Amino acid sequence: MGAHQYDEGHTVAGWTGFGIATVGAAVAGLGMCTGSTVELWGGIAGVGVSVIVTWVLHLAGWGKAPGTRPADQWGMRVRDLSARKGHPGCVGCRLAGRWPTESVAVVPAVVPAPVSGAVEGSAEVVG
Repeated sequence: MGAHQYDEGHTVAGWTGFGIATVGAAVAGLGMCTGSTVELWGGIAGVGVSVIVTWVLHLAGWGKAPGTRPADQWGMRVRDLSARKGHPGCVGCRLAGRWPTESVAVVPAVVPAPVSGAVEGSAEVVG
């Protein structure tokens, strides 16, 4: 992955989940074509397993946080050691109960004060 100039998010968790989901979708499709409910539900279960496996690998540090990573972490075999604390804005980490401990600065919105003498809905502003 070193030849890429962008962080494309290739991770062990992503590719493993993709592979399992592809097999599950193929089995479900085969079950649809053959009329086998066992294959259909087995394929659907395979897709569900892919979600769980991807999530567990992400929590183990083999996934990535939302957003772009630094260039030295773009390789697929680079483990994310910050996953134990939880990633800010990551739904998977929140579902696991991992809330980031660092505080995020919230900038309050500035609301302009109304101009005195202006009539609401009019285009003319008296100043």
